[in-house]
Amino acid sequence: MTDRTPPLEAVGAWMLAALWLAPILFALWAAIHPPEYLTSFDPLAPLTTGNFERAFAAAPFGRYMLNTALLVTGVIAAQFVLCTLAAYAFARWTFPGSGLLFALVLVQLMVAPEILMVQNYATVSRLGLLDSLAGVAIPYLGSALGVFLLRQTFRQVPKELEEAAVIEGAGPLTVLWRVYVPLARPVYVAYGLVMASFHWNNFLWPLVVTSSVTTRPVTVGLQVFASVDQGIDWAVISAAALATSAPLLIGFLLFQRAFVQSFMRAGIR
Repeated sequence: MTDRTPPLEAVGAWMLAALWLAPILFALWAAIHPPEYLTSFDPLAPLTTGNFERAFAAAPFGRYMLNTALLVTGVIAAQFVLCTLAAYAFARWTFPGSGLLFALVLVQLMVAPEILMVQNYATVSRLGLLDSLAGVAIPYLGSALGVFLLRQTFRQVPKELEEAAVIEGAGPLTVLWRVYVPLARPVYVAYGLVMASFHWNNFLWPLVVTSSVTTRPVTVGLQVFASVDQGIDWAVISAAALATSAPLLIGFLLFQRAFVQSFMRAGIR
């Protein structure tokens, strides 16, 4: 907010910020204090790390977080490759039916993933990939949003740069790697951050596909841990939730400036 921000808008922004921070602050308080101080909010309450120790002793959160990290990294890497190639083809090559194919790609933006869940489950089952990280990742390897954003960005690249690279003897893939990809870096950063947050927090599809500790991502593992069968200890549950969300919170705090600037520079013109 700047000095020119109207007072009413400033108050509204601070209220929204307070609403966003409230559950995080409560989880932090509950995680680092004994259970008897859960709702007392006594500033002299003793601090403890016991809630984190009990959480990690009761469930393999280390394994859950490793599964999630592998899943997120693999999906984003595959999306970068597939979306880059598709966007480059749609942006610079003209072939019969290209407009229709691109329209079909955009149709995916209007289809909620939950609508395709039954068919995706049947497909993953036929491939023998149930209860595996590959089975969780397959429906998300392609992204219409990624293709759209990169296509629009590639179309803004001056053709003179591509022609200069071709004159120097560069082939199509070299032109893509040396010219287009570097100029689209802000889009890659913005898109990668959004996708990392989405897939780290994805819950419903991994819940359907996975059934064992070795393949559960952190969202499913946290839900199993917090179920009634495990008993409801809000201090321990808060510690587990805070620990599993910490990578995203820390990443956002460290890269928030790059995050905002990437979105500002990645605008569609």
